[in-house]
Formats: sequence, C-alpha cells, structure tokens
Amino acid sequence: MASLLVDLPELGRLNRGEIAALAGVAPMAHDSGLDRGTRRIAAGRASVRCALHMAALVAGRFNPVLRAFYAALLARGKPKKVALTACMRRLLGQLNAMVRDGTTWKPIAVAV
Repeated sequence: MASLLVDLPELGRLNRGEIAALAGVAPMAHDSGLDRGTRRIAAGRASVRCALHMAALVAGRFNPVLRAFYAALLARGKPKKVALTACMRRLLGQLNAMVRDGTTWKPIAVAV
C-alpha cells in the first residue's frame, strides 16, 4: 500500500476508470475502421502495475472475495492473465475507495 501511495498520489481523488487508466490496468481498444482489435493494458505507471500484480497474485489465493472473482472469470473461459489483470483492476478500485472514504480494510466473513 505504501508504494502505491508514493507512486500514485492521485489515489482517492479520481474515479475508478481514471485511476485504472493512470495505473495502466484499463483495457485499451486497438480498433481501426470495422476492425476490432483485442483490448490490452497499456501505458500507465509500470511500478504501480508491478505492485498491483504481486498484490493480486496473493489476493487471488488468500482473499476469499477476489479468489471467487478470479475463479468465476476462469470458469467463464477467460485466460489466466486476463483474469489476473481484472483482479488487479478490482483491487485498485477497492484501494481507491478506501483512500477516498478514509476507511481501513474490513475483511468479509465467509462461511467455509
């Protein structure tokens, strides 16, 4: 979290789409005329993307909410890297809301 606050001082001041684009985890279209290219993440801040990548890998294993989100994406046939990038964006959105609202992380109780 500290590296994200240092490398992304806009955290908490932008909406989730803007902060995702600034971090480089928003899908960018590569379209031309009638051609629809694949969406890819591009630009943004590499240090933020690296920190989010590692955080999403860990959260995908140990955070029950993100683990279920990741599993649902895989069940729908998404490639693993696409699902991980979606987790990165979801995690960034949650962190953005936490900083904006001045709240701390509150784990959700999940019945096992």
